[in-house]
Amino acid sequence: MQCRMTERYLKEHNVPFEERNINDEPQYIDQLKAQGFRSLPVVMAKDADPIMGFRPDSLKALVG
Repeated sequence: MQCRMTERYLKEHNVPFEERNINDEPQYIDQLKAQGFRSLPVVMAKDADPIMGFRPDSLKALVG
């Protein structure tokens, strides 16, 4: 649910993103765990701290 809400927010605000779906590409689970993430979604952007979960307050910073 949070993944779809985050995706919708990014699309509605025209924020370009690359989706990595752990259901289709399970190797990403190990990568995220190795980086200390324990919940989804994880949004990583250049020059910004990673965002975990659906956080519209934090996603606002990505809107150009």
